Amino acid sequence: MAAWCEEHDVDHDVYGNGALIQDFERKVAALLGFEAAVFCISGTMAQVTALRLGAHEFARNGGSRLVALHPTSHIFVHERSNYQLLDHFQALSVGDRHRPWVEADLAAVPERLGAVGLEIPMREIGGQLSSWNELEAIKRHCRTCGIHLHMDGARLWEAQAGYGRNAADIASGFDSVYVSLYKGIGGLGGAMLLGSRAFVDRCAEWFRRQGGNVIHRSPYIVAAAMGFDARLAAMPAYFERTRFLYQALRAHPELRVNPVAPQANMLHIHLPVDRERALAVRDALAREHGIWMFNRAVHGALPASSVVEIYVGDNLLSMPDDTVRETLRQFAAALTANARMSDCPNPASPVP
Repeated sequence: MAAWCEEHDVDHDVYGNGALIQDFERKVAALLGFEAAVFCISGTMAQVTALRLGAHEFARNGGSRLVALHPTSHIFVHERSNYQLLDHFQALSVGDRHRPWVEADLAAVPERLGAVGLEIPMREIGGQLSSWNELEAIKRHCRTCGIHLHMDGARLWEAQAGYGRNAADIASGFDSVYVSLYKGIGGLGGAMLLGSRAFVDRCAEWFRRQGGNVIHRSPYIVAAAMGFDARLAAMPAYFERTRFLYQALRAHPELRVNPVAPQANMLHIHLPVDRERALAVRDALAREHGIWMFNRAVHGALPASSVVEIYVGDNLLSMPDDTVRETLRQFAAALTANARMSDCPNPASPVP
Protein backbone atom coordinates (compact mmCIF):
# COMPACT_ATOMS: atom_id res chain seq x y z
CA MET A 1 0.00 0.00 0.00
CA ALA A 2 2.85 2.38 0.82
CA ALA A 3 4.52 1.63 -2.52
CA TRP A 4 1.24 2.23 -4.34
CA CYS A 5 0.85 5.58 -2.57
CA GLU A 6 4.37 6.62 -3.57
CA GLU A 7 3.80 5.51 -7.15
CA HIS A 8 0.58 7.53 -7.37
CA ASP A 9 1.80 10.51 -5.33
CA VAL A 10 -1.03 10.15 -2.84
CA ASP A 11 -1.78 12.91 -0.35
CA HIS A 12 -3.62 11.45 2.62
CA ASP A 13 -6.94 12.96 3.57
CA VAL A 14 -7.93 14.86 6.71
CA TYR A 15 -11.54 14.12 7.70
CA GLY A 16 -12.35 13.03 4.15
CA ASN A 17 -10.90 16.06 2.37
CA GLY A 18 -8.32 15.05 -0.21
CA ALA A 19 -8.00 14.25 -3.89
CA LEU A 20 -7.63 10.48 -3.43
CA ILE A 21 -10.84 9.91 -1.53
CA GLN A 22 -12.92 12.47 -3.39
CA ASP A 23 -11.80 11.19 -6.79
CA PHE A 24 -12.63 7.62 -5.74
CA GLU A 25 -16.06 8.70 -4.48
CA ARG A 26 -16.73 10.31 -7.86
CA LYS A 27 -15.51 7.19 -9.67
CA VAL A 28 -17.85 4.86 -7.77
CA ALA A 29 -20.77 7.29 -8.16
CA ALA A 30 -20.21 7.44 -11.92
CA LEU A 31 -20.00 3.63 -12.21
CA LEU A 32 -23.43 3.30 -10.59
CA GLY A 33 -25.00 6.34 -12.25
CA PHE A 34 -25.45 8.45 -9.11
CA GLU A 35 -24.84 12.11 -8.48
CA ALA A 36 -22.67 11.59 -5.42
CA ALA A 37 -21.02 9.07 -3.11
CA VAL A 38 -19.53 9.34 0.37
CA PHE A 39 -17.20 7.05 2.30
CA CYS A 40 -18.50 5.47 5.50
CA ILE A 41 -16.47 3.50 8.00
CA SER A 42 -18.91 0.56 7.90
CA GLY A 43 -21.87 -0.72 5.94
CA THR A 44 -23.74 -1.13 9.22
CA MET A 45 -23.61 2.61 9.82
CA ALA A 46 -24.25 3.49 6.18
CA GLN A 47 -27.39 1.40 5.77
CA VAL A 48 -29.34 2.31 8.89
CA THR A 49 -28.51 5.96 8.24
CA ALA A 50 -29.76 5.81 4.65
CA LEU A 51 -32.97 4.05 5.67
CA ARG A 52 -33.49 6.39 8.62
CA LEU A 53 -33.21 9.50 6.46
CA GLY A 54 -35.16 7.98 3.58
CA ALA A 55 -38.06 7.01 5.85
CA HIS A 56 -37.96 10.27 7.79
CA GLU A 57 -38.15 12.24 4.54
CA PHE A 58 -41.37 10.43 3.71
CA ALA A 59 -42.63 10.79 7.29
CA ARG A 60 -42.26 14.57 7.15
CA ASN A 61 -44.64 14.52 4.21
CA GLY A 62 -47.30 12.74 6.24
CA GLY A 63 -46.00 9.26 5.49
CA SER A 64 -44.29 6.63 7.61
CA ARG A 65 -41.13 5.72 9.50
CA LEU A 66 -41.83 2.08 8.65
CA VAL A 67 -39.11 0.26 6.68
CA ALA A 68 -39.69 -3.05 4.90
CA LEU A 69 -36.83 -5.56 5.06
CA HIS A 70 -36.45 -9.15 3.92
CA PRO A 71 -36.36 -11.62 6.87
CA THR A 72 -32.71 -12.40 6.02
CA SER A 73 -31.65 -8.75 5.88
CA HIS A 74 -28.23 -8.06 7.38
CA ILE A 75 -29.94 -5.50 9.61
CA PHE A 76 -32.09 -8.22 11.18
CA VAL A 77 -29.53 -11.02 11.24
CA HIS A 78 -26.22 -9.37 12.15
CA GLU A 79 -26.73 -5.88 13.60
CA ARG A 80 -28.04 -6.55 17.13
CA SER A 81 -31.29 -4.58 16.74
CA ASN A 82 -29.41 -1.31 16.16
CA TYR A 83 -32.28 0.15 14.12
CA GLN A 84 -34.59 -0.32 17.12
CA LEU A 85 -32.33 0.47 20.07
CA LEU A 86 -30.90 3.58 18.40
CA ASP A 87 -34.37 4.66 17.21
CA HIS A 88 -33.42 4.81 13.54
CA PHE A 89 -36.76 3.55 12.19
CA GLN A 90 -39.45 0.93 12.65
CA ALA A 91 -38.81 -2.28 10.73
CA LEU A 92 -41.24 -4.73 9.17
CA SER A 93 -40.19 -8.21 8.06
CA VAL A 94 -41.67 -8.79 4.60
CA GLY A 95 -41.64 -11.86 2.35
CA ASP A 96 -40.58 -15.50 2.63
CA ARG A 97 -37.18 -15.96 4.25
CA HIS A 98 -36.30 -18.75 1.78
CA ARG A 99 -37.20 -16.81 -1.38
CA PRO A 100 -36.09 -13.49 -2.89
CA TRP A 101 -38.62 -10.67 -2.99
CA VAL A 102 -41.30 -10.24 -5.59
CA GLU A 103 -43.34 -7.06 -6.06
CA ALA A 104 -46.41 -8.77 -4.57
CA ASP A 105 -44.59 -9.05 -1.22
CA LEU A 106 -44.47 -5.27 -0.93
CA ALA A 107 -47.91 -4.72 -2.44
CA ALA A 108 -49.39 -6.96 0.26
CA VAL A 109 -48.19 -4.70 3.07
CA PRO A 110 -51.30 -2.83 4.32
CA GLU A 111 -49.35 -0.04 6.05
CA ARG A 112 -47.71 2.90 4.31
CA LEU A 113 -43.99 2.32 3.96
CA GLY A 114 -41.42 5.06 4.27
CA ALA A 115 -38.53 3.03 2.89
CA VAL A 116 -37.62 -0.38 1.51
CA GLY A 117 -34.23 -2.06 1.88
CA LEU A 118 -33.41 -4.69 -0.76
CA GLU A 119 -30.23 -6.80 -0.71
CA ILE A 120 -28.71 -7.69 -4.10
CA PRO A 121 -27.85 -10.57 -4.08
CA MET A 122 -29.34 -12.07 -0.91
CA ARG A 123 -26.43 -13.66 0.90
CA GLU A 124 -28.31 -15.63 3.54
CA ILE A 125 -30.19 -17.62 0.89
CA GLY A 126 -27.15 -18.50 -1.19
CA GLY A 127 -26.78 -15.35 -3.27
CA GLN A 128 -30.22 -15.46 -4.86
CA LEU A 129 -31.60 -12.60 -6.94
CA SER A 130 -35.10 -11.40 -7.56
CA SER A 131 -35.78 -11.96 -11.26
CA TRP A 132 -35.08 -8.95 -13.46
CA ASN A 133 -38.79 -8.44 -14.17
CA GLU A 134 -39.60 -8.58 -10.46
CA LEU A 135 -36.78 -6.17 -9.65
CA GLU A 136 -38.14 -3.70 -12.18
CA ALA A 137 -41.64 -4.17 -10.74
CA ILE A 138 -40.33 -3.46 -7.23
CA LYS A 139 -38.70 -0.26 -8.50
CA ARG A 140 -41.96 0.85 -10.14
CA HIS A 141 -43.96 0.03 -7.01
CA CYS A 142 -41.71 2.14 -4.78
CA ARG A 143 -41.61 5.00 -7.26
CA THR A 144 -45.40 5.02 -7.63
CA CYS A 145 -45.97 4.91 -3.86
CA GLY A 146 -43.29 7.47 -3.04
CA ILE A 147 -41.22 4.94 -1.06
CA HIS A 148 -37.47 5.47 -0.64
CA LEU A 149 -35.83 2.40 -2.23
CA HIS A 150 -32.41 1.52 -0.82
CA MET A 151 -30.08 -1.24 -2.02
CA ASP A 152 -27.85 -3.29 0.22
CA GLY A 153 -25.28 -3.75 -2.54
CA ALA A 154 -22.55 -5.33 -0.43
CA ARG A 155 -22.12 -7.84 -3.27
CA LEU A 156 -23.59 -5.77 -6.10
CA TRP A 157 -20.53 -6.28 -8.31
CA GLU A 158 -21.10 -10.05 -8.06
CA ALA A 159 -24.71 -9.68 -9.22
CA GLN A 160 -23.79 -8.17 -12.59
CA ALA A 161 -22.93 -11.51 -14.20
CA GLY A 162 -26.05 -13.16 -12.81
CA TYR A 163 -28.28 -10.48 -14.25
CA GLY A 164 -26.19 -10.04 -17.40
CA ARG A 165 -26.32 -6.28 -16.81
CA ASN A 166 -23.93 -3.67 -15.51
CA ALA A 167 -24.09 -2.18 -12.03
CA ALA A 168 -25.60 1.10 -13.25
CA ASP A 169 -28.52 -0.73 -14.88
CA ILE A 170 -29.15 -2.69 -11.69
CA ALA A 171 -28.92 0.43 -9.51
CA SER A 172 -31.11 2.55 -11.77
CA GLY A 173 -34.38 3.31 -9.97
CA PHE A 174 -32.89 3.04 -6.47
CA ASP A 175 -32.76 6.17 -4.35
CA SER A 176 -29.65 5.08 -2.47
CA VAL A 177 -27.12 2.26 -2.68
CA TYR A 178 -24.49 0.95 -0.29
CA VAL A 179 -21.46 -0.91 -1.65
CA SER A 180 -18.71 -2.56 0.35
CA LEU A 181 -15.03 -1.73 -0.11
CA TYR A 182 -13.87 -5.14 1.06
CA LYS A 183 -16.49 -7.75 0.14
CA GLY A 184 -15.47 -8.82 -3.35
CA ILE A 185 -13.07 -5.88 -3.65
CA GLY A 186 -10.54 -7.08 -1.10
CA GLY A 187 -9.95 -3.83 0.77
CA LEU A 188 -9.38 -3.36 4.50
CA GLY A 189 -12.97 -2.35 5.21
CA GLY A 190 -15.32 0.57 4.81
CA ALA A 191 -18.20 1.33 2.49
CA MET A 192 -19.60 3.84 0.02
CA LEU A 193 -23.10 5.28 0.17
CA LEU A 194 -24.53 6.69 -3.05
CA GLY A 195 -27.50 8.90 -3.84
CA SER A 196 -28.34 12.48 -4.72
CA ARG A 197 -25.88 15.14 -3.58
CA ALA A 198 -28.35 16.51 -1.03
CA PHE A 199 -29.12 13.07 0.37
CA VAL A 200 -25.46 12.05 0.58
CA ASP A 201 -24.55 15.29 2.36
CA ARG A 202 -27.26 14.68 4.95
CA CYS A 203 -26.03 11.13 5.47
CA ALA A 204 -22.44 12.37 5.90
CA GLU A 205 -23.61 14.68 8.67
CA TRP A 206 -25.32 11.78 10.41
CA PHE A 207 -22.15 9.69 10.09
CA ARG A 208 -20.38 12.41 12.10
CA ARG A 209 -23.11 12.36 14.73
CA GLN A 210 -22.66 8.61 15.10
CA GLY A 211 -18.88 8.72 15.52
CA GLY A 212 -18.03 7.91 11.91
CA ASN A 213 -15.94 11.01 11.21
CA VAL A 214 -12.62 9.17 10.95
CA ILE A 215 -9.70 11.57 10.66
CA HIS A 216 -7.75 9.55 8.06
CA ARG A 217 -9.77 7.47 5.60
CA SER A 218 -7.13 7.07 2.93
CA PRO A 219 -5.87 3.64 4.14
CA TYR A 220 -9.33 2.21 3.42
CA ILE A 221 -9.52 3.97 0.06
CA VAL A 222 -6.00 2.91 -0.96
CA ALA A 223 -6.68 -0.73 -0.06
CA ALA A 224 -9.82 -0.69 -2.22
CA ALA A 225 -8.59 1.51 -5.08
CA MET A 226 -5.33 -0.34 -5.78
CA GLY A 227 -7.18 -3.52 -6.78
CA PHE A 228 -10.61 -2.15 -7.65
CA ASP A 229 -10.47 -2.27 -11.45
CA ALA A 230 -8.84 -5.71 -11.51
CA ARG A 231 -11.46 -7.17 -9.15
CA LEU A 232 -14.35 -5.81 -11.19
CA ALA A 233 -12.75 -7.11 -14.39
CA ALA A 234 -12.44 -10.58 -12.82
CA MET A 235 -16.12 -10.88 -11.82
CA PRO A 236 -17.22 -12.54 -15.11
CA ALA A 237 -14.45 -15.14 -14.71
CA TYR A 238 -15.54 -15.80 -11.12
CA PHE A 239 -19.07 -16.41 -12.37
CA GLU A 240 -17.91 -18.81 -15.08
CA ARG A 241 -15.86 -20.65 -12.47
CA THR A 242 -19.00 -20.90 -10.36
CA ARG A 243 -20.74 -22.57 -13.29
CA PHE A 244 -17.91 -25.11 -13.41
CA LEU A 245 -18.22 -25.73 -9.67
CA TYR A 246 -21.92 -26.47 -10.08
CA GLN A 247 -21.10 -28.99 -12.81
CA ALA A 248 -18.51 -30.67 -10.57
CA LEU A 249 -20.96 -30.80 -7.66
CA ARG A 250 -23.45 -32.81 -9.73
CA ALA A 251 -21.26 -35.88 -9.12
CA HIS A 252 -22.12 -35.60 -5.41
CA PRO A 253 -25.89 -35.43 -4.93
CA GLU A 254 -25.42 -35.61 -1.15
CA LEU A 255 -24.04 -32.05 -1.41
CA ARG A 256 -27.21 -30.05 -2.10
CA VAL A 257 -26.72 -26.58 -3.52
CA ASN A 258 -28.80 -23.43 -3.15
CA PRO A 259 -29.71 -21.83 -5.50
CA VAL A 260 -30.25 -24.65 -7.97
CA ALA A 261 -28.28 -22.72 -10.63
CA PRO A 262 -25.72 -19.95 -10.05
CA GLN A 263 -27.01 -16.39 -9.79
CA ALA A 264 -23.77 -14.88 -8.48
CA ASN A 265 -20.30 -16.22 -7.72
CA MET A 266 -21.45 -17.62 -4.39
CA LEU A 267 -23.63 -20.49 -3.21
CA HIS A 268 -24.72 -22.43 -0.15
CA ILE A 269 -24.14 -26.16 0.22
CA HIS A 270 -26.45 -28.13 2.49
CA LEU A 271 -24.54 -30.97 4.17
CA PRO A 272 -25.81 -34.29 5.60
CA VAL A 273 -24.01 -33.80 8.94
CA ASP A 274 -24.45 -31.47 11.87
CA ARG A 275 -22.46 -28.26 12.24
CA GLU A 276 -19.82 -29.70 14.58
CA ARG A 277 -19.08 -32.61 12.24
CA ALA A 278 -18.93 -30.27 9.23
CA LEU A 279 -16.31 -28.16 11.00
CA ALA A 280 -14.35 -31.26 12.02
CA VAL A 281 -14.29 -32.50 8.40
CA ARG A 282 -13.18 -29.05 7.24
CA ASP A 283 -10.31 -28.98 9.72
CA ALA A 284 -9.21 -32.53 8.89
CA LEU A 285 -9.03 -31.74 5.16
CA ALA A 286 -7.02 -28.62 5.96
CA ARG A 287 -4.54 -30.57 8.10
CA GLU A 288 -4.16 -33.53 5.76
CA HIS A 289 -4.45 -31.92 2.32
CA GLY A 290 -3.86 -28.19 2.82
CA ILE A 291 -7.27 -27.27 1.41
CA TRP A 292 -9.67 -24.93 3.20
CA MET A 293 -13.22 -25.73 2.11
CA PHE A 294 -15.25 -22.99 3.82
CA ASN A 295 -15.18 -20.54 6.71
CA ARG A 296 -18.31 -20.86 8.79
CA ALA A 297 -20.99 -23.51 9.08
CA VAL A 298 -24.46 -22.97 10.51
CA HIS A 299 -27.05 -25.40 11.80
CA GLY A 300 -29.50 -26.65 9.19
CA ALA A 301 -33.26 -26.62 9.69
CA LEU A 302 -33.31 -30.42 9.95
CA PRO A 303 -31.44 -32.57 12.51
CA ALA A 304 -27.99 -33.80 11.46
CA SER A 305 -27.69 -31.13 8.78
CA SER A 306 -25.71 -27.95 8.30
CA VAL A 307 -25.16 -25.23 5.71
CA VAL A 308 -21.90 -23.71 4.46
CA GLU A 309 -21.20 -20.80 2.14
CA ILE A 310 -18.79 -20.93 -0.79
CA TYR A 311 -17.52 -17.71 -2.37
CA VAL A 312 -15.84 -18.24 -5.71
CA GLY A 313 -12.83 -15.96 -6.12
CA ASP A 314 -9.15 -16.05 -6.98
CA ASN A 315 -8.37 -19.25 -5.05
CA LEU A 316 -10.89 -21.40 -6.89
CA LEU A 317 -10.16 -19.61 -10.17
CA SER A 318 -6.50 -20.67 -10.00
CA MET A 319 -7.14 -24.24 -8.83
CA PRO A 320 -6.84 -26.88 -11.61
CA ASP A 321 -10.11 -28.55 -12.62
CA ASP A 322 -8.95 -32.01 -11.55
CA THR A 323 -7.93 -30.68 -8.14
CA VAL A 324 -11.39 -29.19 -7.67
CA ARG A 325 -13.04 -32.50 -8.57
CA GLU A 326 -10.71 -34.50 -6.30
CA THR A 327 -11.25 -32.08 -3.42
CA LEU A 328 -15.02 -32.42 -3.75
CA ARG A 329 -14.64 -36.21 -3.83
CA GLN A 330 -12.60 -36.20 -0.63
CA PHE A 331 -15.00 -33.79 1.04
CA ALA A 332 -18.08 -35.81 0.09
CA ALA A 333 -16.43 -39.07 1.19
CA ALA A 334 -15.50 -37.63 4.59
CA LEU A 335 -19.03 -36.29 5.08
CA THR A 336 -20.57 -39.63 4.12
CA ALA A 337 -18.33 -41.46 6.59
CA ASN A 338 -19.27 -39.02 9.33
CA ALA A 339 -22.95 -39.28 8.47
CA ARG A 340 -22.75 -43.08 8.89
CA MET A 341 -21.03 -42.64 12.23
CA SER A 342 -23.80 -40.38 13.44
CA ASP A 343 -26.26 -43.22 12.78
CA CYS A 344 -24.40 -45.51 15.16
CA PRO A 345 -25.69 -45.89 18.74
CA ASN A 346 -22.34 -44.70 20.18
CA PRO A 347 -20.55 -42.69 17.50
CA ALA A 348 -16.82 -42.30 17.84
CA SER A 349 -14.91 -39.09 17.38
CA PRO A 350 -16.21 -36.89 14.51
CA VAL A 351 -13.32 -37.54 12.14
CA PRO A 352 -11.82 -41.02 11.48
